[in-house]
Amino acid sequence: MSPLDSSRIRQDFPILDQMVGDKPLVYLDNAATTQKPRAVIDAIRSYYETDNANVHRGIYELSRRSTAAFEEARQRTARFIGAPDPAEVIWTRGTSEALNLIATSWGFEFLNEGDEILLTEQDHHSNLVPWQLAARRAGATLRYVPLDDDGHLNQEGFRKALSSRTRVLAMSHVSNALGTVNPVREMADLARDAGAIVVIDGAQGAPHLPTDVTELGCDFYAFSGHKLCGPTGIGALWGRRALLDAMPPYQGGGEMIREVEKEGSTWAPLPHKFEAGTPNVAGAVGMSAALQYLEDLGRDNILAHERELSAYCMERLAEIPGTRVFGPPDVEQRSGVVSFNLETAHPHDVATILDTEGVAIRAGHHCAQLVMKRYCVSATNRASFYVYNTREDVDRMVDALEVVRSIFG
Repeated sequence: MSPLDSSRIRQDFPILDQMVGDKPLVYLDNAATTQKPRAVIDAIRSYYETDNANVHRGIYELSRRSTAAFEEARQRTARFIGAPDPAEVIWTRGTSEALNLIATSWGFEFLNEGDEILLTEQDHHSNLVPWQLAARRAGATLRYVPLDDDGHLNQEGFRKALSSRTRVLAMSHVSNALGTVNPVREMADLARDAGAIVVIDGAQGAPHLPTDVTELGCDFYAFSGHKLCGPTGIGALWGRRALLDAMPPYQGGGEMIREVEKEGSTWAPLPHKFEAGTPNVAGAVGMSAALQYLEDLGRDNILAHERELSAYCMERLAEIPGTRVFGPPDVEQRSGVVSFNLETAHPHDVATILDTEGVAIRAGHHCAQLVMKRYCVSATNRASFYVYNTREDVDRMVDALEVVRSIFG
């Protein structure tokens, strides 16, 4: 039995109460983006109606209120991921910008020719491409942790790839394409013992797992607001203070300076050194409301609910002949992602037909082309669950897949 009453929870999400054609909407694309509860929508509207002003430099009432809401959101974000100091939490546009910030700023300062960057075959392009660019600039070498047949990172391959020349281990907390929950702490300990920094893409981790960056043992952790019921265009990067202090700014402009002279400038202290320009204050306010909403539901409850739905989904998919499910067979090693293919229909055809049945899933390479190459497919179907999804949603998807089979055999 799920610890969450999803039938009640879905009433908090206005977008779910609609029809697609003549069918009630079933939304199963939560790994791409989650829907927003009224608490988040109301928080953003209230901010714009009552408090909107630029932050930090205004001495009038609206600016004071806006600044207070902005910094309170930073403190809540720090608590949500167990960050020891809110000043180590940098606002970004999302996970992708946060990872680019690290690869550019830290990479420019500390990567040298002959260094090695250790990536994985499992990762999203946002945690691959920035490091490929950084390696090209510095003359560093890229190495990869291989995937095994069940979607786990091969630990023997990881140990073989790790060396005294490894300067970075960049990996996902949870795979967006497979749902695999990775052994971050164990891998981080080995990488840091080898002298590497550890960068974690938490886009699929923070929304679904109880997360404490100190317990994970990483040096950087990045995640997005829109994947945890918050608004788009806002996210956060946590980094160890010593590393952030040693890194140059990522962008120049207002807010991030201490003093500007004709010959050069000095930088504001953390976190402002990395927050050039007018920030997304409303986004931070909305993200804070989303974090509070998830905390009220209970993060252990969220994970248990997702795993129950994943297990049920895998059971129902096993009833359909010619179905291939990707990722760990043990649901305790997964989050709420189930990727699968039907042998008779291309994933894009599957998703198109499911849409006519009111069921929204993702089909494609999921910005994880190395995963697709590893399993010799061009794309997969992906159903991903969140707090408002139910067993009935899974049943609706399986019924729609039978429609696909009636067309393609």
